[in-house]
Amino acid sequence: MIDFAARLLYVFAASVARLPWPWLLRIGDAIAWVWLRLDVRESRVSRRNLQLAFPQLPAGERERLHRAVLRTTARQALETLRFWTRPHARNLALIRESHGVDQFDAAVAAGKGLIVAAPHYGNWELLNQWLAAKTPISILYRPPKVAVAEAFLRLVRADTGDRVTQIRAEGPAVRQLWKLMKQGGVTGILPDQQPKAGDGEFAPFFGKQALTMTLLNRLAERSGAAVLFAYCERIGEGPEFALRIEAAPPGIAAPDPVAGVYALNAAVEDIARRDLAQYQWTYKRYTLRPPDSGEDNPYRDLETH
Repeated sequence: MIDFAARLLYVFAASVARLPWPWLLRIGDAIAWVWLRLDVRESRVSRRNLQLAFPQLPAGERERLHRAVLRTTARQALETLRFWTRPHARNLALIRESHGVDQFDAAVAAGKGLIVAAPHYGNWELLNQWLAAKTPISILYRPPKVAVAEAFLRLVRADTGDRVTQIRAEGPAVRQLWKLMKQGGVTGILPDQQPKAGDGEFAPFFGKQALTMTLLNRLAERSGAAVLFAYCERIGEGPEFALRIEAAPPGIAAPDPVAGVYALNAAVEDIARRDLAQYQWTYKRYTLRPPDSGEDNPYRDLETH
């Protein structure tokens, strides 16, 4: 029943995605307007995150950024449905610019393992398809709480050439990744998801302490694998993208995991600042607070809204 329900969701997603691009963009803008008017979860969480990250911004400027975030988020949701349900080659044709691909090719050819850090910026699902077109890749993901949602994600992220291996971000995942790095493989990791308590270290992110994964640091430091940041950034108003691949800062593989997460967050922040509206501000990044800080979960009042 779970797989059947996931396939029904796929049929619905494919039906929506068949609409022309201009229609999808206008529908996305309408969804953003509704989110703002009804003050739904996406609106509340993104507004709170912007308050936490940019307390110095004048209220009017921060509200304009909030509206831009909602608009971009809604558009991204619809464009992702299209990417999930349309031929990958057609999707990849929307990448009009490519930067740093030579670094990626060199790291893969070296055969010493490659970690692709892909922040929640631009459209990371399009990036996944580009990576899979270049090389077999294992993607680490956090499974949704609902079984049907996970089955749907595994369905839409699969590819016909068996070049994508999806690894649940759980205990056995670490062993799988170690083995993959020893074999000179490539893995994709979303580096800006909050880990469980005890699985990370606190480091500044937009000026506020955020619990940050140490997995990427430990994997890079102990395996000697290369680390590159990658993202597909929207350019212009239409469905066009620029692929950008950048070297990670040296501190990303520091023996001290605290130094590693500081470097990681700084790199993600630099990317997000390219266009703040393209970053995923609807995620509760600061839920867990440093021990003995006296701080409470900053989203607690939103949960009882």
